[in-house]
Amino acid sequence: PKTDIVFLKVHKSASSTVMNILFRFGETHNLTFAFPVGGGNQLYYPHHFLARFVQGFSPRSPRQFNILCHHMRFLQPEVQKVVSSSAVYFSILRNPVQLMESSFMYYKATSAFSRARSLEEFLSQPYRYYNPTNGDRHYARNLMAFDFGFNPDAEVSAKRVQFMLKAIEASFDLLLISEYFDESMVLLKELLCWDLDSVVFFPLNSRDSSTKATLSDAIVEKIKQWNRLDWEIYTHFNRTFWERIDQDFGRERMQREVKALRERQAELARICLQGTGSVAPKDIKDSSLRPLQHGTAKILGYNIKQGLDKETERMCRRLVTPELQYSSTLYKKQFAQKPP
Repeated sequence: PKTDIVFLKVHKSASSTVMNILFRFGETHNLTFAFPVGGGNQLYYPHHFLARFVQGFSPRSPRQFNILCHHMRFLQPEVQKVVSSSAVYFSILRNPVQLMESSFMYYKATSAFSRARSLEEFLSQPYRYYNPTNGDRHYARNLMAFDFGFNPDAEVSAKRVQFMLKAIEASFDLLLISEYFDESMVLLKELLCWDLDSVVFFPLNSRDSSTKATLSDAIVEKIKQWNRLDWEIYTHFNRTFWERIDQDFGRERMQREVKALRERQAELARICLQGTGSVAPKDIKDSSLRPLQHGTAKILGYNIKQGLDKETERMCRRLVTPELQYSSTLYKKQFAQKPP
């Protein structure tokens, strides 16, 4: 199994679920994480990543960490200072239309969104609300391009798009697609030489459907135009994702593997969860399993069955622990020997 990993966590793209998979694997195999200084959940985002943002890194005696997965704005020469040269790099993309709808709900308090009553209103005159000089502008435009380190306000020329796609391809071994999350996990398992249980997941940080908006065709077109860089990145890597499946895997084998993953998940849900799945935040009985609520989105969580034996309870708890709580537990464990 590969143990040196860089995951670029792209906002609002099922990346919290991926983080849980990496946290569980790292904890089980006693790996080290490149935590933000002081143990926060972001590596000084939205600044471009620097090695010195990592707790325990020093240029004089650079130490390497197994897994780098907290929110950062990608800058590969700096990333290379904190991980092994053989590290596997991967990230995840989401359709920019759904991504923007989600961002609008989740980052409602940001400068670009706070004064717009609806996404439609924002898109009817974006520059009335959006200021390219504001420090939090990236939440409102080409958020994926921004997370990959590019300028979200750059003009969209064929040359620039080619440059971006080539740069991403040169840096990353795999780009997952959140709309095909199960297929993505199968590809990831293959790339990292992991077993099935390492990539089994329960969706984390997902919203209650009552806070999701349906979008008209006109709005969808406006979102694509406004997030043109993201749209180019997404359509390109969605295509290469399926090309990779056809070349390395074949659709039939992929179907078999996805079926096995879903069956194992259903089995774990029966073992671990009270009820049939995720519940509203107010219905989560154990407060340590309650995810952070953000913006106007309602973030769902889970209840674990009572009366499980210790080992099973530990496995189940790992599967449903929200990102911030899990990160903080692992941080304390990794830096336990040092006084605060």
